[in-house]
Amino acid sequence: MVGIRRGAGGRQDTRPLPAEEHPQRSASPSTGGADLRSERRRRRAGMWLTIVLFLLPGLVLFGLLVLLPILIAGYLSFFKWNGLGGLPEPGSDRFIGLQNFERLLSDEIFMGDLRHMVILIVLSLLIQLPLSLGLALLLNQKMRGRAIYRTIFFAPYVLSEVITGVLFTMVFSPEHGLVNSLLTAIGLEGAAAEWLADPDTVLYSLFAVITWKYFGFHMILYLAGRQGIPNELLEAAAIDGANAWRQFWHVTLPLLGPTIRMSVFLSIIGTIQLFDLVWVLTRGGPVHASETMAVTMYIFGFERNQFGYASAISVAMFLISLVFALGYQRWVMRRDTEGAITTMRDQR
Repeated sequence: MVGIRRGAGGRQDTRPLPAEEHPQRSASPSTGGADLRSERRRRRAGMWLTIVLFLLPGLVLFGLLVLLPILIAGYLSFFKWNGLGGLPEPGSDRFIGLQNFERLLSDEIFMGDLRHMVILIVLSLLIQLPLSLGLALLLNQKMRGRAIYRTIFFAPYVLSEVITGVLFTMVFSPEHGLVNSLLTAIGLEGAAAEWLADPDTVLYSLFAVITWKYFGFHMILYLAGRQGIPNELLEAAAIDGANAWRQFWHVTLPLLGPTIRMSVFLSIIGTIQLFDLVWVLTRGGPVHASETMAVTMYIFGFERNQFGYASAISVAMFLISLVFALGYQRWVMRRDTEGAITTMRDQR
């Protein structure tokens, strides 16, 4: 290798450099690329190890408390079992195949549960959620004591279902209840009724309690969604001549679409799985007039010791919830989920 050195007088010397003066050669590109790939693999392995270690406790609990009970319920639904002794074996005489599901389809009580579920869902979509949306838009306006009103309307959601049930048992009491006392005070004694003991009124009384309990939760959802809408859009619509109704219909409501769809999803899933309030208020009575699938499952399982049939009801509840959830997310919330996935990919 020829190097350039300065000799005496500043002249250049082009004689070859000694071996010890040769500059170090850089590593070959192939070696550097292999080291870089190896480092990336080590980082990726460390990242996945960290993820697994953080997720493992939650996955274990989810498997033990969710997946395992689902599998056991599905297994027991093929048996006629009273809960005594160990789990029945497939070859035992208690194996009855699909007879529990055949009984389910011909059971008037279960069919009544489905009707009650549909009625409560329709009432929620037509009354509870629009009421929550209206209150959210009202409480988004500037007014004195706005924070206090928000707290008051949200407070019922904080109460447990048991406390709410006991409270409204007294409110709907036929003798000294608040509802009948108010009706009597304003001269409507004829409208007083046994709200929780009459098959014609019990389901609607139950819906009133559900609305009182959960409308604050949906109100907060809508309020959060409304506050995420820039006011500049409404101001631009007002400049273009849109009145308050057109601003709501063409600007606010479309932008609240993701929040409304999520609220509807939570309301329907909650109605399918409704148990606590019904059990405390009416235990499904009178004569099954307010019974839900969860209540029927509990009665057959823990009061009549028909665990096979109760497991079949639980499987039916699971399948109804699963089919609805998958279908709703596939066809109704598709744009919302695709937008979230696209945002996550962009951030990565």
